[in-house]
Amino acid sequence: MSKVSLEGQVAVVTGAARGVGELLARKLSARGASVALVGLEPDLLKQVGERLHGDSDHWHADVTDHEAMARVAREVKERFGKVDIVVANAGVATGGPFVDSDPDSWRRVIEVNLIGSAVTGRAFLPVLMESRGYLLQIASLAAITPAPMMTAYCASKSGVEAYAHSLRAEVGHRGVRVGVGYLSWTDTDMVRGADQEDVMRELRQRLPWPSNKTYPLGPAVDRLVAGIERRSSHVYGQWWLRGMQGVRGYLPGLIGTVGQREMKRFAPRLQGMGTGLVGAGGAADEQARATVRR
Repeated sequence: MSKVSLEGQVAVVTGAARGVGELLARKLSARGASVALVGLEPDLLKQVGERLHGDSDHWHADVTDHEAMARVAREVKERFGKVDIVVANAGVATGGPFVDSDPDSWRRVIEVNLIGSAVTGRAFLPVLMESRGYLLQIASLAAITPAPMMTAYCASKSGVEAYAHSLRAEVGHRGVRVGVGYLSWTDTDMVRGADQEDVMRELRQRLPWPSNKTYPLGPAVDRLVAGIERRSSHVYGQWWLRGMQGVRGYLPGLIGTVGQREMKRFAPRLQGMGTGLVGAGGAADEQARATVRR
């Protein structure tokens, strides 16, 4: 599909305080878009907005909160007059053996990554229908292939991929295009946070090339921007991910066999692994929920 100019368009980015969301907001702004930043850290969101090239504003909201996100959608429409692009990027992760996992952290990964994406879509689809706009759902390599020690993250990203594909068929006749963005291990706070656990880092390093590398953030986000400009159905942050689609049917059996061997190797070292959300984004999510509980 031919490129759509981003000049004068209004883009909403969730999880915009850091990482993929922050850089994506900067690159969309550099191409002429007005940007609405959504997340749990208002001070950081304000700082991101101050560094953007054009018009922007920020909203403090938990993407799993239906009422909050409906309010954000109304206020963004009032502030900018329309919404052309929504990037459902907010996400958290946890790692480690499922049997020892913290139930609240495990559930929270599903809530933010899957339910939060659906809440975002529900809130913004009415305004996207008005503009005949584009929703980009950020998924992951974890949606294509299972991985031991990542049950919550893989489940959430597989679910969000299926949700977005289903939604595409529902809203296409209303002029809304829906895309799924796939990222492998990309240099973000989330990945660096996971790498603080020696077992998680070494297990990832034992994956076959090219899935055992951490990729720079900039080129991956450039690919996402190009996908947004083309209103693409599938956007791949790393070049080789497209090829994974053709072999994904074989991966569960392969991972099930090889993964058993690797888990046996690491079994003596699994005791005492951290069970909470990883990275600065995970810490921000836990802090925000603790504040609400108080």
